[in-house]
Amino acid sequence: MPPEILIPADALAQRVRALGAALSAARGPEPLILVALMDGAFVFAADLARAIPEPDLTLVFRRASSYRGTTSTGTVALEDPPSLAGADVWVVDDILDTGLTLAAAMAACRAAGAARVRTCVCLDKPMRRAPGGLATADLTGFTIEDRFVVGYGLDHDGKWRHLPEVRALA
Repeated sequence: MPPEILIPADALAQRVRALGAALSAARGPEPLILVALMDGAFVFAADLARAIPEPDLTLVFRRASSYRGTTSTGTVALEDPPSLAGADVWVVDDILDTGLTLAAAMAACRAAGAARVRTCVCLDKPMRRAPGGLATADLTGFTIEDRFVVGYGLDHDGKWRHLPEVRALA
C-alpha cells in the first residue's frame, strides 16, 4: 500500500511558484546561482528554477548525504561547490531536518567565494534540529511534523522519489 499523502502535487506546484517569486524579489545585483543538494532536491530545484523569472539564473547540483535508511548519521558528506566568486547563492534542499547538511553546504559556498548565501527548502521539520545545524531557512515551502517522508525527490533507500506528491511512510 502506498504511503499516506501529506502534500498533494497541486499544493506543491502552487507553493513552489510562490517561492520562485519570493526568491526573485530577494535577489541582489550579483549573478544568481542555485546550488541544489542531491539527490533529494533535484525535483524541487528543477521546479523552483523554472518558477524564477530571471534570464541569467545558473543551476548547479552537488551531492550531499547524511542519512542511512530513516536515520541521520550526524555526519555530512558534501561534494565541493564550483567557484562561486561574487555570486548571490541560494542553497536549495529538499528538507531542513537536523540542519547539519545545510550548515555544511552554506559554509562550503562561503569558502567558494559567494557574496551572499541563503537557503530555500521544500520542507522543514523544526523539531529535529541538531547542535551546530542551521536553525531556519530563508525560504520554506511547508513545515511538517516529525514523520519520515518520501516523494517529490525524497526517498527511502532509493525508493519513492518518483512520486509527484509528498507522502509519509509511518
